[in-house]
Parts: sequence; structure tokens; C-alpha cells
Amino acid sequence: MHRRSTRRIVPATLALGALVAAPVAAGAAPDRPGEPRYVEGAAGAGDPYLPLAGNGGIDVEHYDLDLRYSPPPPDGPLEGRLDGVTTITLTATQDLRAFHLDLRGLQASAVTVDGKRARFEAEQGNELVITPRPKLKAGDTVEVVVSYGGTTGRPTDLEGALYGWVTTRDGAMVVSQPDGSATWFPVSDHPTDKASYTFEVTVPDGLVAVANGLLEGSETEDGWTTWSWDAPDPMAAYLATATVGDFELSTSTTPSGVPVIDAVDPDLPDSASANLALTGEMMTFFEGLFGDYPFVAYGAIVDDDSVGYALETQTRSFFSRRANEGTVAHELVHQWIGDDVAVHRWADIWHNEGWATYGSWLWTQEQGGATAQARYESVMAIPADDGFWALEIGDPGPLNLFHPAIYSRSAAMLHALRAEIGEDAFWELTRTVVEDYAGSDLSTQEYRGLAAEISGQDLDTFFEVWLDTPEKPTDW
Repeated sequence: MHRRSTRRIVPATLALGALVAAPVAAGAAPDRPGEPRYVEGAAGAGDPYLPLAGNGGIDVEHYDLDLRYSPPPPDGPLEGRLDGVTTITLTATQDLRAFHLDLRGLQASAVTVDGKRARFEAEQGNELVITPRPKLKAGDTVEVVVSYGGTTGRPTDLEGALYGWVTTRDGAMVVSQPDGSATWFPVSDHPTDKASYTFEVTVPDGLVAVANGLLEGSETEDGWTTWSWDAPDPMAAYLATATVGDFELSTSTTPSGVPVIDAVDPDLPDSASANLALTGEMMTFFEGLFGDYPFVAYGAIVDDDSVGYALETQTRSFFSRRANEGTVAHELVHQWIGDDVAVHRWADIWHNEGWATYGSWLWTQEQGGATAQARYESVMAIPADDGFWALEIGDPGPLNLFHPAIYSRSAAMLHALRAEIGEDAFWELTRTVVEDYAGSDLSTQEYRGLAAEISGQDLDTFFEVWLDTPEKPTDW
């Protein structure tokens, strides 16, 4: 993500809620030796920043989203109507008598598990609790079908920024970092539970629904058009989109053969999307740094409405009103680091945003602009008593996920690490992360361990100074 606004520093102690307890392991029932002990899956994935994000006891493999959306009337309130049937293929990782999905602001009307009606109830404003019959044993793979719907509005995240299914006059902007996907479909809404996706989004004729992956086709009947998209690569839920609007689609191919599908609102001036023409050249440059592009397609959405930021929606980066060159590079880097390699916990976001920012520095340098060293020096020129430094970027707290230091200090740290361990080790570390954690997630501890292993150096002091200390780094 690239946030344009400056966020105030908030202590990490303001995390909402307590850490969700780790799921109870399945075992024998105490009064029935040899029989499984069935539990209710945890309400969250165990992330202390977002205790109700994701779910315990299940591993989702695929979402099939069948959505029908009516935007607001021209002169009415800014509210739309979304109805959906989401079919979820998931595997139980515990013996379950019940399990949770995340769903917020919409109401479920029916649930089946492998074709059998299941009891369900809403809890805590975010949780859809499903009781299947029969119970699920660990290892069981089932198909869960949830019918749901409701009125859409303009939801906001912990910091008050628009996210999720954001209703617009001509459609919707759908950008969900960190946990906004629950505002538009039932989901295990945490990056550690990646899945593949298919989309069928039906909208009034004349509007375009843009989702992730490859466009499979569109079909119009009785004044409605259904847009079908296929995203077969593992994807964190917050990176899914089904943005609706008055878009013009264009297609191209990068030099390495990656299909590119761009969706641009025709009300915008040509200058708003001109930098998308650099996608092929950028792709070649970043493939040289990170390896082959990891997904089946790429592209962008440039909308004339705004949520105030850009987002690395997987395979189809989202831009509010204008795709600036640096931001286009930033979101493309995220496809490798942030999307293909996800955060393990949201406290690890420095790695996502640091690399996307550092990658944009490297692109600017490649184009003959300011060097990465000059950008590093500009960060280090910030006075020590500036509030910019008063953040522990390795554990910023849930209200500081998009603080400026998460971007610039993290990028400066990567540049400093490059100097500390040398070119060969730095790029071996980077390629190892991209290759070994592809389709999965990476924790800060894992990164620190890899850096020490590959460099052969003791880097404890380096990371303590840069990641763990809310002060300006001066000696490491």
C-alpha cells in the first residue's frame, strides 16, 4: 500500500482486544478414549493486532464468489445493494463441532456444508459461526456455501481510512487492507490463510467489474452483465478485489510474456494513467532483481473516485485518481514482496512496505534520478528529535501500520543492511526470501535468521537498532 497521508504515532499498547488464544489441539475425549475431542475453531488467526481476523481450525483452499451488485441511485443515499453466494472449499485442521468465518455488515441467509444445511449465527459483529452436521474431523475437506446480502456503505479501518467494499456513485472501490474483505464476502481474513479465487460479478449493463487474475469473459442478459475472472494463484484475502465502475479495459503483454489488463476510468485525463505504459519496462527491471513475475497476469485499476491511497491488489494494483510513477513501481514490487510473500503477522508489515519503497528508489535510480544512497541520506537527515523516529517499526502497533516510518525507515534499513552484509549476501537473501517463501508468509524472526545465516554475521545489534528501538539509528 502507498498511503499519502501522515499518520500520528500511537503506542502499540492500544492494540484492540487481547491476543486470541491458540486453537486447542484435537485429542481424545476424556470420557471416551479413542474418540476425537471436537472443539469450536478459534475466532481469529492469533494475530494480536487484529484478534478477530482470520479463523482457527480451518485452511481455505478456494473461494468462488458469485456477486450481484446494484450501485446507489443517482440522487439517493450513497448506499448500494450487494447479494452473494460464496462457495468455499476448506479443510479442517482440527476436529470441529463448529468453525468461524469473518463477515461484517452483511447478513447470511443460508449455509450448507457439503450440501447439508448447517446452523449458523452471527457473533461479535464480525464472526459467522457455523455448526456443520456431521462434525468435521481433522483432514476433512468440505464445500461450504454461504448465501448473504445487505446494504453497502463506506466502511473504515482502525485508523478511519476507507477500505473494504467502498460504495461510489457509479459502483464500488474494493480495497481491503488489512481486514476489509469481511465487508463483502465470508472469509478467513488473514494473510496466513491464502486461497485461489474465481469471480462472477453481475452489475447493471454498462458498468465493468474488475477482479484479480485473468478475464474469462462477460455476458449480458436482461440489462445485467456478468464479468468472470479467474485468479488461480494463492492470495491473501485483503488483496482480492471486485471493483465496479465506468472503466475502459486495455490489454498488453510484458517482454517476458505476462498478460497485462488495465482498467481506467474514462473521466480521468490521459495523464492520470500515462505511467502505466512503463509497466513492461518496470517488470523487466524487477524480474532482474527478484526473479520471474509470480502470477498469471498483472495490470491496474485507476478510478476517478478516491480512498486516499493506492493498494497492491494482487495482479491488479489499485490507484486513486492518478497512478504516479513511483507509486506504480511501489505496487509492482509488492507483487513479489507483500503479495506472493505475505506477512506472517501484521507487525511484520515493515518488510512489505520497506521493500516496496526501496524498490521504487532503485527504479528511480535506474531511470537516472536520485540514487538509493541519496534517498537513504535524505531519510537519515531527519533530526533525531523528530517524531518520525519515535516508532518501533518491528512492532508498530495496529494504529501505526501505515505510519511514514514503516515506509521510509524500513527502506533505509534495507539500504543499510545492504552495506552491512555486502552486495552478494544482500541479493542472495532477497532472492532466497522470494523463492523459498513464494505463496506463503514470512515473519520478522525468520527474516532476521536468514540474514544472519546467509551473511555469516551476527546481526542482532543491527536489527535491534533498526527494528526494535524507537530512536534514530546512529551506531550498529
